[in-house]
Amino acid sequence: MSLTLFLAAGEPSGDVLGAGLMRALKAETGGAVRFLGVGGPQMAAEGLDTLFPQADLAVMGLVEILPNLPRLMRRMAETVDACVAAKPAALVTIDSPGFGLRVARKVKAAAPAIRTIHYSAPQVWAWRQGRARRMAGVIDHLMALLPFEPPFFTRHGLSCDFVGHPAATRPPADAAAVAALRAEAGGAPLLAVLPGSRRAEVARLSAPFAETARLLRARLPDLRLVIPTVGTVADAVAAADWGAPALILDPRGVAPAAAEAQKRAAFAAADAALAASGTVTLELAAAGTPTVAAYRANPLTALIVRFMLKVDTAILANLAAGEKVVPEFLQEHLRPPAVAGALAALLTDAGARARQAAGFERAMAALGRGGPPAETRAARSLLAALEKTGQGRV
Repeated sequence: MSLTLFLAAGEPSGDVLGAGLMRALKAETGGAVRFLGVGGPQMAAEGLDTLFPQADLAVMGLVEILPNLPRLMRRMAETVDACVAAKPAALVTIDSPGFGLRVARKVKAAAPAIRTIHYSAPQVWAWRQGRARRMAGVIDHLMALLPFEPPFFTRHGLSCDFVGHPAATRPPADAAAVAALRAEAGGAPLLAVLPGSRRAEVARLSAPFAETARLLRARLPDLRLVIPTVGTVADAVAAADWGAPALILDPRGVAPAAAEAQKRAAFAAADAALAASGTVTLELAAAGTPTVAAYRANPLTALIVRFMLKVDTAILANLAAGEKVVPEFLQEHLRPPAVAGALAALLTDAGARARQAAGFERAMAALGRGGPPAETRAARSLLAALEKTGQGRV
C-alpha cells in the first residue's frame, strides 16, 4: 500500500527543501509513496506534477502582496480543493508560511482527517509571536530547521522536531566544478552576487549591488562576478549592468540537480559573496564563503516589520552562530560605499576571513553538521508523526 502525501511549496527555497524531503521519503519507504501538490523544478524532477507554476506564488512582503492578492487567493483555493479531493494521509506545507499555513487552515476545516505537517518552522519567534498559539489549532506537526525553535513551539502546544538544515549536512561542492569556475575567473578575485529569487527583490537590489561592485572594482581592478540565479528572474539578472564582468549561471534548460550543483560550486569558488538576506546566507556559510548580506524591502513593509521584530539580526547565519558574524546592511543602511568597504575587508584581511569562518563552523555544528542528512531526519520525523495516527509506515 502506497502512502499519499500532498506537498505545497510556495517559493524556490521550499522547492529545494521539498525535493530533498521527497528523495528521503522514497528512500525511507522503499519507494512506496506518492506525491501530489505544488512545487518548483526540483520537486518536479523528483516526480511531482505541480498543479500550477510555483512562480505564481513568489511574492514577498506585506504591501507587495496587495496587487497580487486575486491571483494568490485563486491559487490558494485551487490548492485546497485539490488536496481535499485527493484525500492524502497528510498535507505537507513547506516554507512560505503565508501561503502554506492558510492552505492548512482551510484543509483542516474542510477535511479534519487529513494530517497537517509544516516543514521549516515559520519565524514567529522573530516577530508576530502570537501566531504560534494560533498555529497549534491548525498544524499537527512541525519540523524545524533551527535548534532553538522546538522549545519555543512546544511551549505553545505544537508538536515540533528539530531536523537540521539541509545546507549544513550536504556534501562539499564538486572539486572539479569549483576548479573550472576558478579557472574561468583567470585567478582574479571572484565575488558571488545573489540579488534574490523574486522579481521585486532583483528590481530593488540590482542597482545598489551593481554600484557596490563598481566601487569594489575601483579597489580591485581585476574583480570578476559570478551570479547564480533562478529561472523566474534570470532575464532580469541578465539584463542588468552589474558594474564588473559577470558570469551569470542561468538554470533554464539545465537539469535541476545539475543547476543546484553549479550554484554550490559557485559559492565554493567565490572569494566572497554579496547576498540578499535569507536562506542563501546559510548556504554560503556552509560553503565557508566570506559573506556580506544586504536587503531593501518596500519601505512600508520594512516599517511594520521593524516595529514588530523581536531579534536583533535578520540574517539566518547570524542566528545560527549566536552572534553577528555576517555584516548586514538593511534598508537605509544599504549604502554601496559601506557595503563595498565590508566586502573589501573580507577579500583582503585574512583575520576578518578567519573570524567569519570560525562563526560559520559554529553555525553549521548547531544546524546538524556531522549527523544524518537533514532531509533524512525530516522524512523520519514526518513518518513518525503519521505513525502516531496509524498512517505512517507502509
